[in-house]
Amino acid sequence: MKFLCDQMLGTLAKWLRIFGFDTFYANSTISDDKIIVISKKENRCLITRDEELAFRCKKENIKIIHFKVVDLDEQLNLILHDLVIDKNKILSRCIICNSELSDIKKDAIKDKAPIKVFQNHEKFWFCKKCSKIYWHGSHYDKMIQKVLSYSILTI
Repeated sequence: MKFLCDQMLGTLAKWLRIFGFDTFYANSTISDDKIIVISKKENRCLITRDEELAFRCKKENIKIIHFKVVDLDEQLNLILHDLVIDKNKILSRCIICNSELSDIKKDAIKDKAPIKVFQNHEKFWFCKKCSKIYWHGSHYDKMIQKVLSYSILTI
């Protein structure tokens, strides 16, 4: 399933990407009209807390998840409850731009990664779109702990 999170749900968009879901984030520069067009064109389920946008999307027969909940864990529980999570997709997307990550050889990022990171890690991933480099550091461990905290998943 592909999602589109409106501007009120940026952190949720990041976490859906961590779980491996293709998630477009509509920041404040994207109008509601454009959100509707993107949702329809790309067959994305819109996730919003905006009453008016939810109403408009329902009229357009756009798949929608509309809630008032502001707590991230509650939001994730509501969304992930009925979904199958592919453990091979977890942490496969760039949390910044949503592109799929690629393995990259350590030598290729020598001048792009912090020196200590380069020295202490062997495996790296790279986003071809925004040039972000990823590795299994302390943030990785924290993300995996959160992912595992959802009873719907066992890795």
